[in-house]
Formats: sequence, C-alpha cells, structure tokens
Amino acid sequence: MRKHLSLLTLTLFCCCWSIQAEIFTSIGQMTDLIYTEKELVQSLKEYIKAEEYKLEAVKSWANRLEGLTRASTSDPEGYLAHPVNAYKLMKRLNTEWSELESLVLQDPSDGFISNMTAHRQYFPDEEDEKGAAKALMRLQDTYKLDSETFARGRLPGMHRDAFLTVDDCYDMGKTAYVESDYYHSVLWMQQALKQMDEGEEHVVSKAEVLDYLSYSVYQMGDLPRAIELTRRLVAIDPSHQRAGGNLRYFEKLLSKQLNELSQEVQEPATEEPIRLGTYQRPRDYLPERESYEALCRGEGIQMTDARRSRLFCRYQDGHRNPRLLLQPIMEEDEWDSPHIVRYLNALSDEEIERIKELAKPRLARATVRDPKTGVLTTAHYRVSKSAWLEGEEDPVIERVNQRIEDITGLTTQTAELLQIANYGVGGQYEPHFDFSRRPQDIMADGNRLATYLNYMSDVEAGGATVFPDFGAAIYPRKGTAVFWYNLFRSGEGDYRTRHAACPVLVGSKWVSNKWIHERGQEFRRPCGLTEVD
Repeated sequence: MRKHLSLLTLTLFCCCWSIQAEIFTSIGQMTDLIYTEKELVQSLKEYIKAEEYKLEAVKSWANRLEGLTRASTSDPEGYLAHPVNAYKLMKRLNTEWSELESLVLQDPSDGFISNMTAHRQYFPDEEDEKGAAKALMRLQDTYKLDSETFARGRLPGMHRDAFLTVDDCYDMGKTAYVESDYYHSVLWMQQALKQMDEGEEHVVSKAEVLDYLSYSVYQMGDLPRAIELTRRLVAIDPSHQRAGGNLRYFEKLLSKQLNELSQEVQEPATEEPIRLGTYQRPRDYLPERESYEALCRGEGIQMTDARRSRLFCRYQDGHRNPRLLLQPIMEEDEWDSPHIVRYLNALSDEEIERIKELAKPRLARATVRDPKTGVLTTAHYRVSKSAWLEGEEDPVIERVNQRIEDITGLTTQTAELLQIANYGVGGQYEPHFDFSRRPQDIMADGNRLATYLNYMSDVEAGGATVFPDFGAAIYPRKGTAVFWYNLFRSGEGDYRTRHAACPVLVGSKWVSNKWIHERGQEFRRPCGLTEVD
C-alpha cells in the first residue's frame, strides 16, 4: 500500500507543480492534465487491484488456517503426535506468520498487528524450526524411513492427513545443508525435485533445488551424479553464478581421478559402478549407534525362548508392607539378568493427569552434566522437556513417592525429586548410564542405586526404553512402571544398564522417574562383597 501511495503522491506532486506553473492559462497545456488524470486513474485502479489481491490472499490464509486450527484444537496431543504436523507448526509460526504479518502491515490494521505483537513473544523461533526439522531427520534415520514416507505422511498408526510440500522438503534440505549435513540435504532435495517433476505446485525454483542438491552430492563423493545435476542446472539457468564454475571444476576433478585410477590399475576395474542416489549415512560419535537404533525398530531383541522361560509374573506385597497386603501390586519380569521388572497399575489416570497438570507450567529443556566442566547444559542427544516436583507440593506426589517406597522396599527420603519428562517430536535420550562413573560427580547421598520409571502415556510408535548391551526393549504402557538396580551389591556400577529412550515416532511420551540413592538403604538392600544382583 505504501508503495502505491508513494506513487500516487509523486504523481499528484507533479500535477501541482505543473499547475503552479500556470498550466491553466493554456488549453494546450491543460490537455496534458487530461492524460495525467488518466494515468492517475490507472494508478488508482492498480492500487485497488493490489489491495483486492492482498485481501484475497489474507482471506485464503484465514480459511486455510481456520481448517487447520479446527483439526488441531480438537485433539492437540493427537495432532502433534504426527511429527510432520509438529514440524509444520514450528515452520508456520516461525516463518509463514511473519510473511502474513508483512503482508498485512501494508494496511493500517492496528488490531491485528497489536495482537500479533502480543503473541509474538510466545512464537517459536528459528532454532525451534531447525530443531523440528532435525527431529524429522533423526526419525528418518532411526526407523529407516525414506523422505517420501514423511512427505506423504505415511507413518505407522496415523490416519490423519499430513504432508510436506515441495517447499517444505526444500526447507528441510536447506536446514541440513546449513549444518553441513550433506547426507540429509541430498535426501530432502531429491524429494523436493521428485515432487516438482510430478507437477506439484511450488514457490522455490528448480534451479535453487538443483544448486543445493548438486553440491551436496559432490560433498558425498558422487562426482558423476554431481556433474549430471550441475548440467541440468546450467541447462535451466545458463547465467547461474556458481553452476558453470562448479561444472568445470567437477569435470576436471573426475578426469584427474580417472587418470590416476588408470595408472594404478593395469587390469580393467572389476568394481561395481557408483549407484547414483544411494549413499551411506556418515558414522558419528555413538559406538552402539546401529544396535541402539535396531532395538528401537524392534530388531535384534535377544529375548530367546530359554530366557522367556525364566520370566514370571506375580503379586508383590513389598515384603508384607501393610499398605500392599490387601491390594498387592502386580509385577512382571521384563528381563532376568540384570533383573528388570514392570509393575502394573502403578499410576491411575487421575494421578497421571494431576502430575501432568503440575508439571506443564514448569517444563524446561532437559539438561545433562558436561563431562569436562561438570556444568549442566542442553545436548542434542537428549531432546525432551522436564520438571521436578516435590512431595510437599501436592498429595498426589506424596502418594506416588510413598508407593515407590512401598513397592521397592527402598527409602525415598534420600532419593531425588520426582522428575517428569515429556518427549515431543523426535524426542529421545541416547544411550547413557543413570549412575555416576566419576567419584567427584557422586552426590552426598551416594550414587544412584536404582531407577524407578513410570510410563504416563501410551506411544503409538517408537519411544521404547532399550538396553543395547543385552538387547532388551521395553515399550511404554500407560499406568505401568519399570524398575532396575544400577549398582551391584558391591557398590560397583552395573555397566549392562546403559539404556536409551528411543525417539518418539508417533505420539507424545510422558514419563516420571525416581532416582533412588544409596544412603539409607544399608538395611534395606545390604551390601555384598561380590558383583551380584
């Protein structure tokens, strides 16, 4: 609007200047004003057309978003259970609403702008959008899902419509590219190109996609395909700044490699040709990456018939604890050694809702202790939000703490506060130990003797607790709890208990856990001289 007003002002200024020059005194000169007025009318019509176009665009936005919010608010957690929906929410609020704001800012709509300003402080930022994109890539890797599976929303257990457009895929690829993650950049730029070629509407140009894709392919070491893609780019945009130089460089590099190969190898090469478009995921810092992710997918679980025959279920009264005599807890063996048990009906639905209600206002990004500095910090390998609740805050928390003490037979007086954690899109905690391995990190109440973990939600897909050392996978079941010892009776850490929270593929995972410490357990779990359970 400002642009059109400026044009209008400039034109009127020119007219006034002409009138001040006494144009009216000459009919011949006045005829010029006829054409000036005609231009003004045309300019005014263009201004009206631009305003109508803008209004139609805003209406289209409002109609589209009204449908989206109607679906999302009917079941917020169910809607966000689909990681694509969670990513697109981050993207809409961080990027697209800003574009709408810029559009509306052209018009003095003070009410809308003031409302936007008031809510902007709660909007996700660029880091949130990037984090959601990286979460989709993490799910893609862990569960071996191709980009098209995500783009079409074909996730297990999901019946909602959720898809990624060409521009979404491009943004995903660009996020990876900026992080020098060329592996995922290739996957998502390829998907963007595929959907383009299928005729899907898009804003981003094919040249932009090919630009990022060709260089990412080059970084993955696939020169033949990098050359092929760069040639396509040059054909589309011969004046592209980088494409011509890149093409010459790639061709020269490939020629050099082929010459060196021919000098080294006297006989014809028997190696298979490069399979275009297929690349190995780069290795990273986690030694058990493959076994950990396989367990998350339900592969490699070492539950043999012989081991299963050693597992039982029973009623447990906490060694004749008065509070459990009339209503003992149901206990199931999940694993024999180390002994991991699951307790059924450990939390009621009412207790779960109350705990979540207390925790939600306090949820903050979960932290880990930096092994070098000892300072608590956020980490990419722990993606969740957590809160800590004291027993004195609410009768429900006090009752849960007492129940943990009754069931395990261990005192919770020296235990840490009840920690509540919520894992959102791609939420995970990579393999770790619950106990401290360095003496200087052990608290005054001793090391973490045992872990008691409540599952406060079902998870449609993903989200298992896995133990890579011995190949166990324990799946969330709402209202149940699992328990294991982190230390042997000798006080030494049981390194077999290294475990992980698998990324949540579909759903929202809520858990609460109690870390029980050594102090106060002297007569409840007596020490031993050997490393036995």
